[in-house]
Amino acid sequence: MMRTPALLSWSGGKDAAWALHALRQRGEVEVVALLTTITAEYQRASMQGIRREVLDAQAAAAGLPLLAAEIPAQCDNVAYEAAMARALAEAGARWPGLRSVAFGDLFLEDIRAYRESKCASAGWQPLFPLFGSDTARLAREMIDGGLHAALCCVDTQQLDAGFAGRDFDTTLLDALPVGIDPCGENGEFHTCVHAGPMFDRPIRVERGETVLRDGRFAYTDFQLL
Repeated sequence: MMRTPALLSWSGGKDAAWALHALRQRGEVEVVALLTTITAEYQRASMQGIRREVLDAQAAAAGLPLLAAEIPAQCDNVAYEAAMARALAEAGARWPGLRSVAFGDLFLEDIRAYRESKCASAGWQPLFPLFGSDTARLAREMIDGGLHAALCCVDTQQLDAGFAGRDFDTTLLDALPVGIDPCGENGEFHTCVHAGPMFDRPIRVERGETVLRDGRFAYTDFQLL
């Protein structure tokens, strides 16, 4: 059976990784590449702050090429959308028939509507394999399913900076304050995945220092061993 080729928007975090696992299990879509946005000045994932070499190692473990759309550190929506449009156009030229892109979004309707609008204007079909999930159940499903990740970014306006760098495990879920989404879907935290069923091997990383940026975001650095 011919499967629909698709890109997967890749942040290096648990939701994107689990979306890859879910798509592969369902078998209707063939993910042909991962698409990430990189801050050009720092060579890191634009929100999570994950190093480019870690993203490359994740892609290699997933058996997929990593396509990077570079954006400046001070990036407005116009520049971001232009970079993404170029990346989509290049991917479409590389894989004939490729016109679908999947996202790991869970329940934010405004984000979904934004993606649908931008994809439609570019002639692409968005896919949301995890959308509508019960995030409390999904978080434990990820952990029980063998996903290993750590918190690489914490929004200290929503969650204490002490959570930065901690493993995403059941102990962490039990420690989250009331009102914090178990998957961090409201931006409370972001993760760096280093093992799971979407990879053919674990990625060996070590935890580095945690720094506060913009007076708000606590970033924990993870490097390859």
